[in-house]
Amino acid sequence: MDLFDYMRNNTMKSESPLASRMRPKKLEEIVGQQHILGKDKLLYRAIQADKLGSVIFYGPPGSGKTTIAKVIAHTTSAEFMQINATAAGKKDMEEVVHQAKDNLGMYGKRTILFVDEIHRFNKGQQDYLLPFVEDGTLILIGATTENPYFEVNKALLSRSILFELKALQIEDIKMLLERALKDEEKGMGAYEAEAEEEALTFLADMAGGDARNALNALELSILTTERSQDGKIHITLSVASECIQKKAVHYEKGGDNHYDTISAFIKSMRGSDPDAAVFYLAKMLYAGEDIKFIARRIMICASEDVGNADPQALVVATAAAQAVERVGMPESQLILAHAASYVACAPKSNAVCCAISEAMEVVKVTTTTVPAHLRDRHYAGAKDLGRGVGYLYAHDFEGHYVKQQYLPDEIVGKHFYRPTEIGEEKRIKERLEKLYRAAQKESQES
Repeated sequence: MDLFDYMRNNTMKSESPLASRMRPKKLEEIVGQQHILGKDKLLYRAIQADKLGSVIFYGPPGSGKTTIAKVIAHTTSAEFMQINATAAGKKDMEEVVHQAKDNLGMYGKRTILFVDEIHRFNKGQQDYLLPFVEDGTLILIGATTENPYFEVNKALLSRSILFELKALQIEDIKMLLERALKDEEKGMGAYEAEAEEEALTFLADMAGGDARNALNALELSILTTERSQDGKIHITLSVASECIQKKAVHYEKGGDNHYDTISAFIKSMRGSDPDAAVFYLAKMLYAGEDIKFIARRIMICASEDVGNADPQALVVATAAAQAVERVGMPESQLILAHAASYVACAPKSNAVCCAISEAMEVVKVTTTTVPAHLRDRHYAGAKDLGRGVGYLYAHDFEGHYVKQQYLPDEIVGKHFYRPTEIGEEKRIKERLEKLYRAAQKESQES
């Protein structure tokens, strides 16, 4: 390396973003992901032993996919090559394969190929890699933010071990921020900056599990804040809020405001106020609330407060919960708003909620026995015991209904589900009443 290359490399290193400079080089430096990187876990052992096979890392942005790949690059004896699927063409891939064949044939050396954003490769590009992964010419490390079961060639996926990374927790990101503040070689230690605990917590929270966001915001905070009279740079909550471009909303996930806001959200849906429901939804989303938590509350409200007045409400809410897991933010805000506004506008009934509550209370205090004619008769000797004898199969009768005792003897005549006159429940109530009247008439005639 000549003087020019040395100066260029060091300049690039010093000018690179904080998140890039702070990237770990050893497994022990990686924060989070202990479910796959714990010392007793397969991935950790494989990296340490330099016996890694083809793998796919799947997880949200900033969770450490590239970081783990770079650690492998620093620890493996194999040749490590990297391409980005957004920019690589067939010629790039051919050159990698050619080099890998030379490494293996001439030097007996394995080649690890790291493909960042592998989901960007089309089917043809993924198919091109397959035979070389299959015959061991290449050891593939793919990184993707998209579900690999939808975006990665099934044959390629079947020849790889899938590791799912999770979004970093607030405490994990705080640890990284504190490390960056003190590190004088790679971090911001030379700036003599101090950050308030509240500011670090805010940055870690608002980063949404993405360590890059938090580290870049911290770097911007330090570089744009003037020194105080004590000669130090002080990072306050206000500064942190500006640098991550989010307002410090008064909302703590573990505090009273969290419960107050989710309570207001649910009560607004229950009270048929879509405007208020969408507002509280927006407040939670802006503050970084877990979208899966919000989706769960909408599903519960759909049954507890809408019920059979509009059975479609639960269908919409459940579909929304599944969708947000596949889509992620920011698009999930549309899906959640869709579900929340539907539930808010739907006709309301708590008949289902009341029914199960009353039934649970009866179960707690009453000993009951299943009527003999309703018991299971699909085993030898059941008939001799009187199990299932006398049961009337509803579909054999007109209207697919026949009067028959279903409740235990101890609570015959008890009603738990009392449908209202609202929405679809009105039709349900009318049908039940018609069946009851027919049953009473039949009893009188007999």
